[in-house]
Amino acid sequence: MLTLECPCCGIIADETELHAGGEAHLKRETVGSSDDDFEDYLFMRENPKGVHFERWRHVAGCGKWFHAARCTTTLEVFGTYPAQTLAPPKNITDKISAKRPGWTWRAFS
Repeated sequence: MLTLECPCCGIIADETELHAGGEAHLKRETVGSSDDDFEDYLFMRENPKGVHFERWRHVAGCGKWFHAARCTTTLEVFGTYPAQTLAPPKNITDKISAKRPGWTWRAFS
């Protein structure tokens, strides 16, 4: 079972207390964006086999959103951090690079 630590309240929760919210660090398109940009925002996702950055909500706890870095094949969690962060913290990307040399994911590798 997947367990994540909520960085907002510090509780270690299993997936039954959480709600997945999809890919993290998406650029949200709004009024004035082109049709192509809006289509990419709505439908295009990374969905890699391997390390991925995701949004989660601690539904049965503090109710706040946060981000998690985990491997989609092994369920290994590299860390969690607040949703207000624009990029993954360096300590998490360093941890991923140490275990998976050469990994890439957008500009965060």
